Amino acid sequence: MVGAALLRHLRARGSEAIITRGRGELDLTRQAEVESFFDEQKIDTVYLAAARVGGIKANNDSPADFIRDNLQIQTNVIAAAHRAGVSRLLFLGSSCIYPRLAGQPMSEEALMTGTLEPTNEAYAVAKIAGIKMCEAYRRQFGSDFRSAMPTNLYGPGDNFDLETSHVLPALLRKFHEAAAKGDQAVRVWGSGRPRREFLHVDDMAAACCHLMELTEDQYWSAVSDRCSHVNVGCGTDISIAELAELIAGITGFGGKIEYDASMPDGTPRKLLDVGRLKSLGWKAGISLEDGIRGTFDWMKKHGVQVS
Repeated sequence: MVGAALLRHLRARGSEAIITRGRGELDLTRQAEVESFFDEQKIDTVYLAAARVGGIKANNDSPADFIRDNLQIQTNVIAAAHRAGVSRLLFLGSSCIYPRLAGQPMSEEALMTGTLEPTNEAYAVAKIAGIKMCEAYRRQFGSDFRSAMPTNLYGPGDNFDLETSHVLPALLRKFHEAAAKGDQAVRVWGSGRPRREFLHVDDMAAACCHLMELTEDQYWSAVSDRCSHVNVGCGTDISIAELAELIAGITGFGGKIEYDASMPDGTPRKLLDVGRLKSLGWKAGISLEDGIRGTFDWMKKHGVQVS
C-alpha cells in the first residue's frame, strides 16, 4: 500500500528511472542480497517503506517476527545505502514509537520518554532503532538520511484480512460483510473509547515526497541530529466508536454495533503533533470520510469477497 502510493506520487511529479523490487525479487532481510542490489544499481535516493506490519493481534501474537524482520530490513538497507554513496534516504517509521501514555498531541520530542504500548512494543523498538541508525549515520558520516513517522494509514491496496489488518480496513470489511449478509449486529474489538488519527496513504506519500524535496539545509534546520524525525499526520483524531459509526453509514450497515471490552484497546489515544511538518510547508488534504469512501470503493472493485 505505502510503496504503491509513493510510486504514484513520484510518477506524478515526473520522476524518472524509479527502481523497485518486489518481495519475490529481493529479500531485504538478507544482507548479501541487499548489498548486491545496491552494487548493481546506480541509486541516488531511497524511500525505505518496506516493513513487516500488522494490527494489534498480529503484533501481539508474533513479536519475534516483527522485531527480527524490521531490524534486518532497515539495517541492511541503511548500511548498503551508505556503502553505495546514496545521497538521500527517507526512513518510514510509525507513531507507535511514542510512549503509551505520552502527552497529546505527541511531539517528536516525546520519543523515549516513557513506556511503550506492550502489544506492539517489538515493532516500535525496531522503528526507534531505525530512526537512531539514520541519526548515527548523520553524525558520523554526514549522511542525509531523514525519517518520517506516519500516523495510522489507510487507503487503496490496504490489507483487509481480519486476522492481520489494522483497525480501519478490518472494520470496513466487517461492516461490508455484515451489510451484505443482513446481519443484525457487528462486534467491534475493545471498548470503542480509544482515539486514533488516520491519514490517507496518498496524503502520506505526498508528505514524504515533500520532505525529500526539501534542501538539506531546509530539512536539517528544522530538526536536530538527535531528534531528526518528522511526524506525518492530519492533526485530528476520532474514537473507535465514532469510526465504527462512520463506516457503518458508508457501508450501508443498519444493525447494532457491539463492543467486546474483553479484548485489548491498545494505546488510549494516538494523535500526532504535526507542527514541525506544517512549518516545513505541508498539511493533509483528504478528509477522513472522503478517504474511507474511496477506500471502500477500491475494496469492492478489487474483489474483497464477502465470507
